[in-house]
Amino acid sequence: MRKQYTSAFKAKVVQELLKEEKTLAQLASEYEVHPTQLKAWRAITLEGLPSLFEKQDSTTELKASHEQQLTELYAEIGKLTTQVTWLKKKCQV
Repeated sequence: MRKQYTSAFKAKVVQELLKEEKTLAQLASEYEVHPTQLKAWRAITLEGLPSLFEKQDSTTELKASHEQQLTELYAEIGKLTTQVTWLKKKCQV
């Protein structure tokens, strides 16, 4: 059965790995994780680091697109409300 590690555990181990106070073999032995797995986690971490700083930009873009969509939906609601009101008046006559 394969071991599954939490993201918090992986972050802790990679943080220790990036400090370079202990060798890869020492950390692998200490945390009971294969050295190849540690290398993979380090590669994933280093690859993903730039996206941490880009996240603020994407959040701003998401907010802008959300506001645009909200405006369009409110316009549609107004249009439909007007049509319903007109139809109610038409049916009463």
